[in-house]
Amino acid sequence: MAQDSGTRTLISQAQLSRGRGRVIYWTLLTVVVVGFTLVFLGPLYWMVTGALKSGQEIAQTPPTLLPQDPQWRNYADAWNNLDLAKLLFNTFYYAAGAVLFQLVFDTAAAYALSKLRPIFGNVILGAMLATLMIPAMVLIVPQYVTVIDLPILHINLLDSPFAIWLPLVANAFNIFLLKRFFDSIPEDLIAAALMDGATSLRTLWSIILPMSRPILGVVSIFAVTAVWKDFLWPKLVMPSPETRTVSVGIYAFSGGTPMNVVIAASVIAAIPTVIIFLVFQRNIMSGLTTGSLKG
Repeated sequence: MAQDSGTRTLISQAQLSRGRGRVIYWTLLTVVVVGFTLVFLGPLYWMVTGALKSGQEIAQTPPTLLPQDPQWRNYADAWNNLDLAKLLFNTFYYAAGAVLFQLVFDTAAAYALSKLRPIFGNVILGAMLATLMIPAMVLIVPQYVTVIDLPILHINLLDSPFAIWLPLVANAFNIFLLKRFFDSIPEDLIAAALMDGATSLRTLWSIILPMSRPILGVVSIFAVTAVWKDFLWPKLVMPSPETRTVSVGIYAFSGGTPMNVVIAASVIAAIPTVIIFLVFQRNIMSGLTTGSLKG
């Protein structure tokens, strides 16, 4: 079959069909794939194997590739000594609240910008996207000042889950993703619903949301991982040991805890997010690509 003249690649099909070209291509491909795999999986491998080493072995130079005497009790010590059950529960609670708030408010904002088209909607969207250019560290001080004295209400939100939930609601990236997905939904469906007497809220609930499950799943996963991996903000607004997240709790206990036990706690803390990704990776990719092209 003749090669499509409109298809252009870095290496032509003729070069790939030759012996030397094929060898060079597969050699380079193998080196690149193996190199990137080692870069991404290397730290994870070191973390998992380091959690099974003794204190002396983990401090050994050069480090050993495999644990000489696997110390499985490190995981039990990490679970009990660092009170990981409480820390994981706190983090799950904050993550669940973040998902709920983002799904409600970000979906409403995206629906308004996409289908209701308010006056100056494009200006508002542009202003939202402009906030993505602001480094997160720059916003730490004004956000903290707002949390310790909430405007109008004058409420101190320290050690309150709202100190984590409210800043996550204003997520311009998620609003943009949702809007792009809503833009791909045919206007004929919206017009038919309006002809049947459905209100804007009923249209959102009965038509838009059922069709938007992939992108809603993506937003939910982003909200969970944002809470799970965040460290600086929970450390500032959750000073009490009873309200700490898992990342802050591990850091707080790391000073007087053996390094191998701390690494074991890090492995346990990473397991939920890895499981979420492995289970929902297909949904993540479909949600990110479904609204990218309008048919």
